[in-house]
Amino acid sequence: MSVDSLAPPTPAARSRRVAAQARFEAGILLRNGEQLLVALVLPVLALVALVMAPYPQLSEPRIAVVGPGVLALAVVSTAFTGQAIQTAFDRRYGVLRMLATTPVGTDGLLAGKALAVTVVALLQVLVLGLVAAALGWRPDPVGVLVTPVSAVLGVWVFVALALLLAGALRAEAVLAVANLVWVLLAGAGGLLLPGGTLGGAGALVRWLPSGALGDAFRDALATGTVPLLPWLVLLGWGLALSLAVVRTFRWRD
Repeated sequence: MSVDSLAPPTPAARSRRVAAQARFEAGILLRNGEQLLVALVLPVLALVALVMAPYPQLSEPRIAVVGPGVLALAVVSTAFTGQAIQTAFDRRYGVLRMLATTPVGTDGLLAGKALAVTVVALLQVLVLGLVAAALGWRPDPVGVLVTPVSAVLGVWVFVALALLLAGALRAEAVLAVANLVWVLLAGAGGLLLPGGTLGGAGALVRWLPSGALGDAFRDALATGTVPLLPWLVLLGWGLALSLAVVRTFRWRD
């Protein structure tokens, strides 16, 4: 037996380790029934209900306003709600601590999560976009080209918010808070509907990450406008939340 045969195997390249972690994380997301309920079923129900309902008062066709908002909601469902709950329970049961000691490392683990969420979120946007198209939605072609940028920025911001929440609270508290925040953002956070439908609070909502993401989708897909201001708002939130995660995230409960 040669000395070379006793040597430990050479670790795979970092890009391959991150890609493998991303495939693993994406598989968890796609096989999770509760996550699919929040990420696809509820947004579809919201889409149909808001298109058919006479309230609130929206410009016609209603689908032009509701469609982009539902896509933004789906991004938040996967990037924030799903990741906050999954990460909190992984931390509680020691999964994060174990994975952090593997060759993928802590930075590779976070990169894999972010990549998986981005891929799943883009799949959601595609599926929900097809459902909206079946209801008569015709998005602006320019908006279709720039919306992936909004989706990626939204994933960054809301994954950072999910990690901030998951790293600070106990798993049971994260489960309750994440679902409550999802409901609040959907109803009053500027995701599903423009801030203008909320009366005087609309001026504030546009500066929230949820309002900026909703506006970015609506501006691009409804009018073909490149949403520079919403992108800047999302960029600012992403930097601030990422810095907070770096300073506060705990890998063990």
